[in-house]
Amino acid sequence: MTSDVPFTKHRSGLDRTRQIAPQIVEYLREKILELDLAPGTSLSRLQLQKQFGLSQTPVRDALMRLEEEGLVTVYPQYATLVSKIDINLARQSHFLRRAVEQEIVYELATKPDRRFVDRLVSANATLKTLVSSSEYGNFLRHDGAFHYILYEEAGLQDVWPVVRRHSGHIDRLRRLNLPNVGKARVVDNHDAIIEGIAAGDPARAEQAMKIHLSGTLSMVDSIVERYPDFVQLD
Repeated sequence: MTSDVPFTKHRSGLDRTRQIAPQIVEYLREKILELDLAPGTSLSRLQLQKQFGLSQTPVRDALMRLEEEGLVTVYPQYATLVSKIDINLARQSHFLRRAVEQEIVYELATKPDRRFVDRLVSANATLKTLVSSSEYGNFLRHDGAFHYILYEEAGLQDVWPVVRRHSGHIDRLRRLNLPNVGKARVVDNHDAIIEGIAAGDPARAEQAMKIHLSGTLSMVDSIVERYPDFVQLD
């Protein structure tokens, strides 16, 4: 087990006009998905309370929410740990996301809109500027922004947080695999999706999305071999 992580975000980063617990959830989720908080890391409730100047309740509520998402495991009276990446749950969330996003791009390609295509092109152009960077967190956040545009254009923006809540395990696998796959391939896959939509070719757009989302699980054996301490196989 790793030691408690010295959180660096200052308490002033919290917006006191909004509910506090969801902000802690977002902060910790981001750190977990980007592997700044690696599987097995111990999370100290007391340290979180001190870091953010909070009482016990919002911290407890935030950790309960993350436990529901499968991102932390709470051992009562013992410890709260960042959960290992569950390969079975990763496969299930991959199935969900493929089903939703392949259908989205298929439908959007039946009625291509230039304004929408331009939004996708612009979002992917931002990703292209990040390809040469050695930093991955910002790239993944902008990748998420690209996919959110698809949900928004399809009128399914309320589905996005549902999918996201179930994607923690597959998202962490993607983060582990990204240095191997390379950012440029992600950008190229996005280009193929955009081209299918712009051409008004639903089957082409759907296939491009299938290829894009299937890369990580196709390499799961290699990921497990490289990061055995990070994963849970059963």
